[in-house]
Amino acid sequence: MAGLNLNGVSKFFGDLQVIHDVNLDIADGEFVVFVGPSGCGKSTLLRMIAGLEEISSGSIYIGKNEVNEVAPSNRGVAMVFQTYALYPHMSVYKNMSFALEQSGIPKTEVEKKVRHVAETLKITPLLKRTPRTLSGGQRQRVAIGRAIVREPDVFLFDEPLSNLDAALRVQTRLEIARLHNRLGTTMIYVTHDQVEAMTLADQIVVLKDGVVEQKGKPIDLYDSPQNKFVAEFIGSPKMNFFANHDLQHMNSTLAQSSEDYIWGARPEHFVECNKSEALFVGRLELVEHLGEYVLVHLIGDSELEFIAKMNRLPTTSKGEEIYFTVERERLHCFSKNDGKRIPDPTIKA
Repeated sequence: MAGLNLNGVSKFFGDLQVIHDVNLDIADGEFVVFVGPSGCGKSTLLRMIAGLEEISSGSIYIGKNEVNEVAPSNRGVAMVFQTYALYPHMSVYKNMSFALEQSGIPKTEVEKKVRHVAETLKITPLLKRTPRTLSGGQRQRVAIGRAIVREPDVFLFDEPLSNLDAALRVQTRLEIARLHNRLGTTMIYVTHDQVEAMTLADQIVVLKDGVVEQKGKPIDLYDSPQNKFVAEFIGSPKMNFFANHDLQHMNSTLAQSSEDYIWGARPEHFVECNKSEALFVGRLELVEHLGEYVLVHLIGDSELEFIAKMNRLPTTSKGEEIYFTVERERLHCFSKNDGKRIPDPTIKA
């Protein structure tokens, strides 16, 4: 097993820079998730760690060894792809054993390793079958098994669940979490799904346009996002944002300031109240009943749309106003100019 260090890593495609001076320290045994919107550079960064993309500048260390010029097969990493990348003409057993056999490991040792991993992933009955006879979830477990038998220092996952249906995504996500608990191997996992990131990660790295916006524990990114982008990306449903004039009884305090701010409030932190206590007022537009909770879609002043998460159906009729408050410590404040998190300007130091 080994940790990773990325020091000033950048990537250019011609004149286009897609990764900007990334510095990351990933501890041995840590589960780190790269998350961000499509095109943010997370898969490119993963492929650079794997050696499938050359870096333009900077250094990558796996353990104590710089691997800039090391071939992918010699880096001690194993990668699980979104598309499974299984050999269609080989049995599941051969898919899992092929790399070991090519490296000269004795057949008895290969069989021992493959069968142990197959038992771990509960795919022993599939060993004689070919990939085309398997479901998507079974193929993904085979792809993970093929990576495990190599006993790498680092596992790399590139959106491994995106081709699975919702139920299988949840099941396979749990299997990956249990696998990490058993193996204790460093894992780097790429996804655009922030729910996967929040539930799997020891540390999350949020990327935007090839820049690391924030790295930290999932709860830290949720509670203390460093900027508006992270605040909006982490959390489901996403955070609501409001201007000064959208907040009801805070306006008299805010009027003393010449600055304009962006305020954030998560849907789950809205509490219904009476009109005199209201911080937010919205006309009921739509209700999504999801069983455990209800998402209430509202329209505020200037046709501002926002969402409140409630544990019951509202008694208000469509088009009528609902009043909400949010505890002061649950409000987030950001600069309108650069989106960076700032202290609450209404609280005096």
